[in-house]
Amino acid sequence: MKARSSQIKRHTLETRISVRLNLDGAGRSKIRTGIPFFDHMLTLFAKHATVDLDLRCDGDLAVDAHHTVEDCGIALGQAVATALGDKRGICRYGHGFDPRNPFTGEAYVPMDECLARCVVDFSGRPYLVWRGLDKFSMKITDAEKRQDMSSAFRFGLAREFFQGFTNEARCNLHLELLYGDEPHHIVEALFKAFARAVDAARRHDPRIAGRLPSTKGKL
Repeated sequence: MKARSSQIKRHTLETRISVRLNLDGAGRSKIRTGIPFFDHMLTLFAKHATVDLDLRCDGDLAVDAHHTVEDCGIALGQAVATALGDKRGICRYGHGFDPRNPFTGEAYVPMDECLARCVVDFSGRPYLVWRGLDKFSMKITDAEKRQDMSSAFRFGLAREFFQGFTNEARCNLHLELLYGDEPHHIVEALFKAFARAVDAARRHDPRIAGRLPSTKGKL
C-alpha cells in the first residue's frame, strides 16, 4: 500500500514553516521551531502517533511565541488533511487508550498526577472542544507569565495550536483535562492523548475495504 504522505509550506510575514509528514511512518521526527518545549511536544506527538514528521519553523519569536505555535498547528493540520486524501478506508474515529482497560474505548492518558482525554473524528467539519482547562489556566504562576516570550512556551498557547490544527485538518477534536496540577504534565498529557487519537483514526479499517466510513458518501 502506498504511504500516505504530504509536504506543506506556509510562509507569512510572521512565520516560515515547512512540514513533511508520513502518516504510515515509524514515529521518527526532526523538529525545529525555536521553542524547546514545543519541539518536545511535537516530537512526542510523532512518536505516539507513529507518524514520521519533519517540521521546521522560523518565526517572529522576538515578538511572541504565539505566531509560531498557532501557525505550526495550522501547517500540521494541512499536512494531515492532505495525507489523508479522500479518507477512504480509514477508521475515521480515534481515541487514546485507557491504561486500566484498553477495551473500553475511553481515551484516558496519564502523565504522573494528570489525566487527559482526547477523541478525534476526521469528519470534514472543524470543531474544537476544550474542557476542564479553566483551572489549568489559573495554575500559571506570575513567574511563568513574566517569562521571556521569545524563548518560553506559555502553556496557554496549547489551545491555539489545537485550534489551528482542528481548523485545517477539518476534524472534531475533543480535549479534556480530568485532573492535574503541573502545567508541563498537563500539556504533555494532552499532546500524548492527541497523538494516540490521531494514530487510531488514521489507520485503515480492513472491514470496509477502501470505502468511505460515512453514510453521506463524502468526508
